[in-house]
Amino acid sequence: MRNLFLSLAATTALAGPAFAELLELEKDELTFGFIKLTDMAPLAVAYENGYFLDEGLFVTLEAQANWKVLLDGVIDGQLDGAHMLAGQPLAATIGYGTEAHIVTPFSMDLNGNGITVSNDVWEKMLPHIPKMDDGRPQHPISASTLAPVVEDSVPVRR
Repeated sequence: MRNLFLSLAATTALAGPAFAELLELEKDELTFGFIKLTDMAPLAVAYENGYFLDEGLFVTLEAQANWKVLLDGVIDGQLDGAHMLAGQPLAATIGYGTEAHIVTPFSMDLNGNGITVSNDVWEKMLPHIPKMDDGRPQHPISASTLAPVVEDSVPVRR
């Protein structure tokens, strides 16, 4: 995306501000592919909050039918980038399935998804979460423990 060159005004970060020199963009209109899963959220958040525009990038997000279609779109240039399975670029580079050299400059997660809840919701979930011998919640905590809390909070239609 945008290349930034950072230089410090002094010898330590605390002594002065950092300055970013904006370099010329190779391309400012980009199309990113994604699969409709929660781990594509960083792309959606960046798009909705205008972070791409802040960097002078005009981004289009396009949902893809499956991982193979997404990979093929990146390889043939229809997509400038994509939200991919972590192993997909590596597998393609070593020739597993479709062979192509793909560079992965940015990883959006650590291959795990999560649901974050408020302290109030957490307290309501606790009775539904299995406990270990010492009383602590057993991990991983299933999203199914959230279901009764949601059901109790939805008004009944009559």
